[in-house]
Amino acid sequence: MSVLLVIPARYASSRYPAKPLAMLKGAGGVSRSLIERSWRAACEVRGVDRVVVATDDDRIKNAAASFGAEVVMTSVDCANGTERCAEAHAALGGGYDIVVNLQGDAPLTPHWFVESLVEGLKGDSDAGIATPVLRCDGSTLNSLLADRKAGRVGGTTAVFATNHSALYFSKEVVPFTSKTYDDAETTPVFHHVGVYAYRPAALASYPTWPVGPLEQLEGLEQLRFMENNHMVLCVEVDAKGRQFWELNNPEDVPKIEAMMGEMGLE
Repeated sequence: MSVLLVIPARYASSRYPAKPLAMLKGAGGVSRSLIERSWRAACEVRGVDRVVVATDDDRIKNAAASFGAEVVMTSVDCANGTERCAEAHAALGGGYDIVVNLQGDAPLTPHWFVESLVEGLKGDSDAGIATPVLRCDGSTLNSLLADRKAGRVGGTTAVFATNHSALYFSKEVVPFTSKTYDDAETTPVFHHVGVYAYRPAALASYPTWPVGPLEQLEGLEQLRFMENNHMVLCVEVDAKGRQFWELNNPEDVPKIEAMMGEMGLE
């Protein structure tokens, strides 16, 4: 099955304007932009036929072209990454069996997260969309709770049924637990990893649906699938000792840089 990997990137973020061009220093002291680090992560994924950056901004286009990425220009009307992926797939002439959305704010995404995601979607004919989830240890859960206590919108959490179909995604920490966890302790909370794999039919339908109340309240694009009665498959992935965090706010830059330093990522 042919696989297209799209990295949607926009300049005008309300929480963090110009985020794709934010510079992140790696373990060796070399600074690279967020979009370049996301592209480098995408290029490590096995089984992908094509990797493109999809943007509506010439500044991102020029930055991506400078480090060798293929760029697809999309309209300013795309409301989120899924709509941008749908437009990019159409602009490339379609024809791919699976389209992966590796959001440009997750440069720490290991290649096996995406590989497991694609295999999960291939193996479930009922699912038109799949997304990875990572069980939180106490350290990650406490970071999520600290963000919410400080009034920051940080990572997203997911709850799902026994067949791994999503029940809900939220920027609040769900499910609620009153227990306090040590940093290395296993918790019942799953961190949603900002990657999606779509079948073309589901992806093409997505922009035709109106924004529902849950998507509008949470600001989470995947809820539009659920609000339109489409199963979202949650694929549990294994961190294998790797740290994972997304760049949601300027305060996340030093956190991600520290993680790259600890893991020796250049």
